[in-house]
Amino acid sequence: MGFKVGIVGLPNVGKSTMFNALTKSKNAEAANFPFCTIEPNIGVVAVPDARIEKISKIANSKKIIPTLITFVDIAGLVAGASKGEGLGNKFLSHIREVDAIVHLLRCFESDEIQNVNKTVDPIRDFEIIETELMLADLDSLEKRIGKKNKNIIENEELTKLIEKSYECLKEGKNPYFLRNEFDSKILNSASILTLKPKIIVCNTGEESISTGNQYTEIVKSRFKDEEVVNISAEIEQQITELGEAEALEFMKELNIIETGLDRVIRSSYKALNLSTYFTAGPEETRAWTIPTNCKAPDAAEVIHTDFKKGFIKAETIGYEDFIQYNGEAGARDKGKLRVEGKDYLVKDGDILHFRFNT
Repeated sequence: MGFKVGIVGLPNVGKSTMFNALTKSKNAEAANFPFCTIEPNIGVVAVPDARIEKISKIANSKKIIPTLITFVDIAGLVAGASKGEGLGNKFLSHIREVDAIVHLLRCFESDEIQNVNKTVDPIRDFEIIETELMLADLDSLEKRIGKKNKNIIENEELTKLIEKSYECLKEGKNPYFLRNEFDSKILNSASILTLKPKIIVCNTGEESISTGNQYTEIVKSRFKDEEVVNISAEIEQQITELGEAEALEFMKELNIIETGLDRVIRSSYKALNLSTYFTAGPEETRAWTIPTNCKAPDAAEVIHTDFKKGFIKAETIGYEDFIQYNGEAGARDKGKLRVEGKDYLVKDGDILHFRFNT
């Protein structure tokens, strides 16, 4: 089950630097001028999860396979992108393909790094991007409604979402609040830019990583209901260039307990409303990504479609029980291994073994 998260922001806010650090690569050219990133760079990264190491150790697995998320470094946006300004058309086509959006906001001052605006104002920068997404959606939905009126039939709930979003946009309102009124499947199928889940990331200077600054405080106040993460993209990239011991020492000096990038990855996972279950055995311990509140047969399908078609039951052990009783045998002896049927809602951290007909 693949998920894509797009990193967006105005030119020179640190997108490519953050992407390089995030994917531990040099794929994105970092340069001090707008539009150096023309085609989107794509990197697949592991979701940090301390549980998989503990499960693997108990199961005595030969290898570990973590769950993954794809990050896309999307070209910088400017006002007028919805009308094709800058690299607007490329930006909008690339962003339609992602499942969630990381808004990277400039929360640092620098005379060395060119800013497309004269002042540092993360809220203004965010609103420039959101305005362009709203304008693009308004144009797109107008065309879709026109086609619908020509006897193109859409799902009733989807039609309602499209019409409500369009009415909001016509009035100059962001329809993001509609996320609370519709099912996630409908929201995902709508392909409406302004309805994609958001993660707000503040790119700060080194001195503000742990304490924040006046700009990050403004951002947190504005986005109380969203995932907000502070990072210093430049420092994060430096960390990835060090060996493990050196990186830990460097982080200790900076009073960093975990990297900001780990928090960005987890926040993206959370914003997408995803959960993780595990399979464990002597060959491998593996993490699997599923939507939260996923039924057991649907979770089994992530491994193979045949698992869902022939689903019989799921032998289930909760993560805490697996750890406390030292694996499957101990959990079974203590009555903590359960046999669940088709209606079971898989819990985050469950260790599952599926029984199915071939």
